[in-house]
Formats: sequence, C-alpha cells, structure tokens
Amino acid sequence: MKLKEKLLTLPKKPGVYLHKDKDGTVIYVGKAINLYNRVNSYFRGAHDYKTTKLVSNIVDFDYIVTKSEKEALILEYNLIKEYDPKYNIVFKDDKSYPYILLKDCKEPYISVVRMKKKSRFKGKLYGPFPDVGAARNMVELINKLYPTRKCRNLGKELCLYYHLGQCRGYCEKDISEQECEQIKEDIISFLNGDTSKIIAELKEKMNDAVEKLDYENAAYYRDLIADIRITGQRQDVQKNNRETFDVFNYAVEDGYIAITGLFVKKGRLLSSDKFIDYLVGDPENFVTSYIYQFYEINEKPKKLYIPLELNDYLKDTFECQTVSRGYKYQLLKQARTNCTELLRQNKSVITRKESYIEDLDREFQRIFSRPIHRIELFDNSHTGGQNTVGAMVVYRDYLPSKKDYRMYKLEEGADDLKSMHEMLYRRYFRVLKDGLERPDLIIVDGARIQIDIAKEVLSSLNMDITIVGLGKDEHHNTSYMMDSNYDIIEIEKDSNLFFFLSNMQDEVHRFAITYHKKLRAKAVYRSVLDDVKGLGPKSRMKLLRKYKTISNIKTLSLEELKTVLNANTAEELYNKIRKENAEEPL
Repeated sequence: MKLKEKLLTLPKKPGVYLHKDKDGTVIYVGKAINLYNRVNSYFRGAHDYKTTKLVSNIVDFDYIVTKSEKEALILEYNLIKEYDPKYNIVFKDDKSYPYILLKDCKEPYISVVRMKKKSRFKGKLYGPFPDVGAARNMVELINKLYPTRKCRNLGKELCLYYHLGQCRGYCEKDISEQECEQIKEDIISFLNGDTSKIIAELKEKMNDAVEKLDYENAAYYRDLIADIRITGQRQDVQKNNRETFDVFNYAVEDGYIAITGLFVKKGRLLSSDKFIDYLVGDPENFVTSYIYQFYEINEKPKKLYIPLELNDYLKDTFECQTVSRGYKYQLLKQARTNCTELLRQNKSVITRKESYIEDLDREFQRIFSRPIHRIELFDNSHTGGQNTVGAMVVYRDYLPSKKDYRMYKLEEGADDLKSMHEMLYRRYFRVLKDGLERPDLIIVDGARIQIDIAKEVLSSLNMDITIVGLGKDEHHNTSYMMDSNYDIIEIEKDSNLFFFLSNMQDEVHRFAITYHKKLRAKAVYRSVLDDVKGLGPKSRMKLLRKYKTISNIKTLSLEELKTVLNANTAEELYNKIRKENAEEPL
C-alpha cells in the first residue's frame, strides 16, 4: 500500500505510531490522542528543521491502537527503549539524580544512591540533590553528627570510627533496637530540615569544651554548627508552607525546545533539571515523553504542576495540577524563564554540533556510497606482553555510545597482531552467535596488516562488513584511511573527518589504557595467598593477623599452617609457596 493510501486508513483513536526509513529501521516513535490527525500532520504544511529532516526519511509507518492516553504514553516509552530511534529523545542512565537512602536495617546506615532501579532500594529516600557532590557532603555531615553504621558490611571487630565516637560499634556491641530507632528518627528530622535539636546539642558541647579549655574540640563543634547552617540554607518558596511538589515547563524557539524542572521539598526549592535540543514533532508530545522518561528513573512527585496543554497526556499517570495564579504559578513562570535563557545561551552550540555531524555524514556517504550509522573501532595495550587487553569503542551517528563499549582480557605474551585477531574473532563470533547488531563500518588502528587480520576473521565467520584501517605518517600521526582493497583515502588535516577520526583513536586508546592500568595495578597487589583453593578472605585475614606479613607466611612449615587452616587448604598453600620459592631467581 502506498504511503498516501495508508495514511487514510489510520483510526481516530489513541495509540502509538512508528516511522520507518527505507531499510525498515524505526527512526521515530510517537504517541497520539488521535492517530489519524497526528500522523497525517507530518505530511501537511511546513515544519521545523529537525521534523522536516525526519519526514524526508519516512518511507513507511506502523501504529498500535491503545485504550487510553496513559497506555499510549507507557507503550511509547517501552518502544523507545526497544528501538532506540534516531530522532527520539532517549534518556541515559546518568540523567537520574542522586538521593540519600536511609537503609531498612536494624542499624542506622545511610548512603548515596541513584534512582536507576527504584525497586531495589529498601528504605527511605531523600532528595533529589542537585549533584552527587551535594549528596555526599550531606552524608558526610550526617556521619559526623550521628553514630551511624559506617561499614557497608558489618565486620568482626571495632574499627577507627568507634574510637572516634562516630559509631556505636554495631559489629561487636549489643545496641538495643530502641536506641537504633532513636538515631534513625533524629536523622530523618535532620534530613527534613529540622536542625534545631542537633544545633542545641552541639552548642552545649562547644560551650562545655570552652569551659574545659579544650579549644580544639570547641572549634570542631563550631565548624559543625556552621556546616549545618550552610547545608540548611535552601531557597524558601513560601513561608509557613511545607509542601513537596515538582514543576515542569518548556519553551520553543526557532526549531529548538528547552525544558526545565524545579523540585520543591518541604517548601524549599532544592534542585532543577534542564534540557535543550532540536524539536521533533509537536512540543506537547516531546515534553510529555521527556517527563515520563524522567520519572521512570527518578522518584515520582506527590504533585506535578505543568502547563494546561500537557494535562491530557499526564493526568492519568501523575497527580497533575495546573494553576493560573499564586506562588506555584510564579514557579511555572520561573521554569519558563529558565527555558528561554537556556535557549538564548545554547542554540548556537547545538547548531554547530548538528552542522559537524551533517558534515561527517556527507563525507562518509561520499566515501562509502551509503549511510554509516554504527562504527566500531579497536585497539589493544600491554606492557612487555603482560596484562594484554583489547578495547572496542562504538559510535552511533558519529557520537560515542558508551553503553556499547567493550573490553577484552587477551592471551598473555601474544604480539599485537595475534591480540587483534583474538579480539576481532571473539567480538564477531559473539555478534554472529547472539544475533547482535552489526556495525556498518569496522576501523582498525593500522593499515594493510591490520586490515588483513580483520578480513581473515570476517571471512572465517562468513560475515561481510566494510573494513578500513587508519594509516600514520612518519610522525606517527593519522594521515589517511585505507580500504579493504588497499586503496588510500586521503584526509584533509583541517577537516571535520580528520578531527573525528583522531578523537576516535584517542578514545579507544584511553579506554584500552584505562583497563590495562586497572589490571596492572591489580597484579601488583596479588600475593601467594591469591588463587589458593579453599583460602577465602576470612582465612587470609587470620593468617595476616597472626603472622603480620606475606614474607613471614612464606617461611612457615606445613604443620604451622595447619594450626590456622584446615589440612587440605594448608597443603595447597604450602605447595604453592614451595613452587614460587623454587621459581624465584637466586
């Protein structure tokens, strides 16, 4: 059925539509209260730049009818996650804000968490905080003020925090449940903004220290009081009002859209969220998708204040309210003002970024005579053949896709060519075996020899993927690309293509080196106690407590080892020590 004919068959019901390109790839997912009106609107009249570009690539579409706007909103979110469409806003994991978790356990224990998977947190959450630094500062302050449990896992003996008076010794002392609950209640009051009790206690301790001429401790308590007051200085929204709610608003200008969220907790404006990008589709659709995705990885608000035009989509999912006066209306206006300011400051930056990507797209299409959406680039690293690692970085539509990066621990002592062969084979055997997405282009950091290795690997797997290698000049700087026929593709040194390839090389090299350093550092701290069958962390700790150093342990007889370990484990360790001693040079 032709596209125009198919448009006439659309129902006038709520649902979700999926736009596809000539390859059948889903490039945009949208929702609609009326599918017929919404989908047909793409093919009528003028549109902003990004929507026009989307429409030029639409060859086909599918749709799914839903019972309500709420179902359409949820289905749209799930389909965006599944297809990762090119023209949709897709949230990243690091968009979630930090919270403080008061863990649901006997002892009072707090930590900083992010709301990636809300269901896994057992306890009370406080936040969001504007950044992880602010959340950690708050946790550090609470840990100084209250005798909380400091260890993630309870140990077997008292630690330094106990001797500093910052822990009750939950690992060894018998602390009553009532006492623990009282500390938790004090922490909850503090997190809710009630600091009067703790300030009064600290003032009393400070004055007592001054009377005893203990000026060092007096200064410590003075600084704690100052820290509490600084932490408590949040912007008041309205006096005598302790409501908790969120506000979202947006602004559109010249084909761009900016969105701002303001988060009010207990009557105080704690933090904000800001976003700007090209607008695709209608603003209401874009903003409601953004808000829904935002709250999938952040705590849902008790009340959400939004502009009236967004209410129909969100009213069944959130406790939505619209206002036309009062201080909440002023907050809505404040959020919109932030949006217009964001547009003023950042439109030119986005335009330059889009221009850069379009230039790269043209260059790659000119060279390869087809679009290139996914690129995989490889590199390896080692020190004298030891701790050999490989790294793969992935770029989607010329932007790094860090969730797709992979690292490989490779065979020790192999040369660079064997390492590259092993890494490429492992990667594309896995792609073939598990039906993973194939790249449009493979780049190897080297010319003819590396290309031959990549061709050999793909041939053995019967896979056909375009391969290029990056050649270097006499100064070891990238100067050209070589295709699989060994033809040279010259690169202008001042072109966007040159900078893109150089940045890709830097990124894969950084990723490989980081993994290599991690393995090398881990190897430095390995000892004869590692990899002994039956010798777990507790047994290692027993040995070190009794004999203090690895050198002392190496001098022990089998009978002495059996005084600490069971017979089989002692024999395993004794044989390993003897073997290691025999291999050491004289």
